[in-house]
Amino acid sequence: MAAFLAVPLKKTYDVDLVKPLRNFIQNTFSSAEPDDYNNALSEFNKLRNLMINKSVDKHESALEVLYRYYDQVVSIESKLPITENQVRVQFKWRDAFDEGGFLAGKRTLAIASGLYEKICMLFNIAALQTQIGAVQNQDSDDGLKTCAKLFQQSSGIFAHMKDIVLSHVQQDPTPDLNPDTLGALSALMLAQAQEAIYRKATSDRMKDAMVAKLAYQCSELYADAMKLMQLHSIKELWPKEWIPCVVMKQAAFHGLAEFYQSNVAKANKSYGEQIARLKHAQELLSAAQSRGGQTFCFRNEQGKVQREMDEAVKDNNFIYHDKVPDVKTLPIIGKAAVAKPLPVPQKFSTNFTDLFEKLVPLAVHDAMTAFENRKAQIVNMEIGRLRESTNLLNGVLTSLNLPASIEDLAGEKVPQSLTEKAQQMQEQGGASYISKLMNELPALLTRNREILDATVAEMDSEEKSDTQLREQFKEKWTRTQSAQLTKPIREEATKYSTILSTATQADAVVREKFDKHKEGIVLLSKPLTELEASLPAGSGGSSLQTSPPVKELRSLMQQVETIKAEREAIESSIKDASFDMVSSFMSALASEGLVNEESISVEELDRVYGPLREQVSDSIHRQENLQARIQNANTDFSNARSSNQSAAAREAKLKELQAAYNMYIELKGNLEEGTKFYNDLTPLLVKLQSRVMDFCFARKTEKDELMQDVQKQIANTKSQPAPPTPTYQGGPGQSAPPAAPDSSSSGANRVPPPRPPPPTLGVGQPGAPSAPPGPAAAGSAPPPAGAPPGTAPHQNPYPAPGYQQPPAQNYAGYGGAPPPQAAGQPQGWQAPYPQYQPPIAMPGSYNPYNPYMGYPQQPTYGQGYPQQQPPQYPGQQPPAGYGAQPPQGQYPGYPQPGYPQQGYPPPAQQWR
Repeated sequence: MAAFLAVPLKKTYDVDLVKPLRNFIQNTFSSAEPDDYNNALSEFNKLRNLMINKSVDKHESALEVLYRYYDQVVSIESKLPITENQVRVQFKWRDAFDEGGFLAGKRTLAIASGLYEKICMLFNIAALQTQIGAVQNQDSDDGLKTCAKLFQQSSGIFAHMKDIVLSHVQQDPTPDLNPDTLGALSALMLAQAQEAIYRKATSDRMKDAMVAKLAYQCSELYADAMKLMQLHSIKELWPKEWIPCVVMKQAAFHGLAEFYQSNVAKANKSYGEQIARLKHAQELLSAAQSRGGQTFCFRNEQGKVQREMDEAVKDNNFIYHDKVPDVKTLPIIGKAAVAKPLPVPQKFSTNFTDLFEKLVPLAVHDAMTAFENRKAQIVNMEIGRLRESTNLLNGVLTSLNLPASIEDLAGEKVPQSLTEKAQQMQEQGGASYISKLMNELPALLTRNREILDATVAEMDSEEKSDTQLREQFKEKWTRTQSAQLTKPIREEATKYSTILSTATQADAVVREKFDKHKEGIVLLSKPLTELEASLPAGSGGSSLQTSPPVKELRSLMQQVETIKAEREAIESSIKDASFDMVSSFMSALASEGLVNEESISVEELDRVYGPLREQVSDSIHRQENLQARIQNANTDFSNARSSNQSAAAREAKLKELQAAYNMYIELKGNLEEGTKFYNDLTPLLVKLQSRVMDFCFARKTEKDELMQDVQKQIANTKSQPAPPTPTYQGGPGQSAPPAAPDSSSSGANRVPPPRPPPPTLGVGQPGAPSAPPGPAAAGSAPPPAGAPPGTAPHQNPYPAPGYQQPPAQNYAGYGGAPPPQAAGQPQGWQAPYPQYQPPIAMPGSYNPYNPYMGYPQQPTYGQGYPQQQPPQYPGQQPPAGYGAQPPQGQYPGYPQPGYPQQGYPPPAQQWR
């Protein structure tokens, strides 16, 4: 019987998976350890190379390699998204049915998409299954079982691909991935699976009635496959023997069904029906033979049918004399649809282990990023409430000159609280430390701004190049526009630019505050003797040391210190709160198939931060009561003091120093946070720049490959119609002579023919001799030298077959004579003038990009500094190339000025 048809494999090319995936992991999964993925990346790259090499082996062990690679590609979809604007890996696959024809058109497709790689792998898995099934031993039960199983699996895969290919491949797919092609392949493989089951039934000597139904189902399935394969859009795609083979099998299995059904009729002693079915079977097998030609392989069955028919006719004529009915009146043979497309399994390999199991799915990672942003918002808000209240309390105490006023009742020495504050400032670096931090900020800002500007410039350069090439090649430039791909990253760059602008404003606010309190900060940074000398002298007030207002104020100052200590503890608890959200998100993803980050995060954050929020609110409420009591006690204290001008001046100076200390603490925190902010922002901008560089490099690689494809399309395009023949080369209605053959492989290697002799001047042209009387028409040129007698001027005495000499009057301007012929060329030959194709300008450089998911939390930069907002995930969109527009022709259809006319003589009017 005929060999089964096997689908050829798609051919792919080597790619580097390690670098882009590593860059994405480093930029996205910042907490991942290198050991968690370095070995996995290497193994993944080796697995793909092994898949390419093993595809040529027609054995089930080769299928296992394809299974493992496909399963790994599926498993990383949720962790390492390979797309144009995330992990950019360009997968290039060739059409499976491409035989390398010179004018075959676009039969390769390269897309930076993991979904495209998955589709192509599914095709190759199904194709290799058909190849392994086709080489099975069809004389053994195990071989036929394996054959039927593999064909059913491949049929299911092709059917599944038909449903998903257009959603997975965003560009026009190659012909082998056309939904019509996949539907036809699915139908064909199902028919071959049914055929394998039929063969198994015949080898097992099943009942003729069942075999007839199996054969008839084979015929029906082959008929379905035949209809789909002959669709106009794909009928030219198949190898030349496929359609004849399918058509042949459709008729042959119908004939075999009739043959086995005739045996059923014989067993039922319906001899007339037996003969009718045998005749029909013979007709169908003869039709199959004529349709299949060399692919026909049912000769044994055809001979058996003939012998059975001869015997049945003989017996009926001599013994039974049963009437032979018309075949159209016979009962329809039933169908046994045993073969069915098998569904695509979730995992092809039974021993699959995920190489990247230590990386969480990207949905979980994104949920973690969003959770961290929610947590940071709560932390910043609650700590901000505490610090704002503390600053308000310090401001009230400063305005009342507390606690310095109750410590300096005698007015003779520096108050103890101020001495402690001055000593604390000096230990922390004093005014010189503040000045040092402020002088460092501009350099840090400039560094970050330069990185961001360079990143944006790279994107601008790449987009400009892509726009130029798109304008140059028009519809041939098929890749995604740069403006689409770079939209998310430009939004991220804009966000960072806004952050830097806000930080610059915050720097200005910090400097303004420092300038306002610089004198007091410098004074507190000096030795105690200088500080004491700077204070104005005050009047004695030691009698108030034991007064009730002073005692109450001292008690209230202790409560102030208690509140401040409690707030430090609350702030530490808020900052140090820990969560195990990965487990929660992973459980939700496993059970529901998605992560409802908002509900899970809000519930967990309320559980942990709810009590801490209550402590913050309670502390603020207690402070409000404490401030009222302090103000009342200070009023009583002020009334009890004897006021004089010197005491007022001393108190004002103490208030100034108290305010300077408070501002020092605030500025120190702001500047330290600002320095940390800029230092933390630098690696984020470097990662952004790295992603852009990777992106632009990948786009450059894609651009180079597309440029090669475009050049091949231009080179392979069929010759365009020749330009109109000039009037001096032929008359109206004269067909253009064929172009001279070009034996060279490129126009640059053509050898021009010898320069022809100068033309003979016709009568009437300056310097031409007068025409002698004779048969020649007036104004025509004399006959060529050596022409037979009676030859008309410039008439070809031996014209080539089918060539008509144009009338002489068509050569106006040449004295009625046709243009001269090149040496060694037949009379009447005219050189065509090829259209010049301008050289394709190769574009300049590009850069790379590995997509970066989410923005890490920006550090808090004091009052007025930008806080990180929850990440936005705009639709991931696209970038593109370079190249100058080639010069436009000024002479359509003719060689351009300044370019050599390769292999063709110049126009006659130039031969002077």
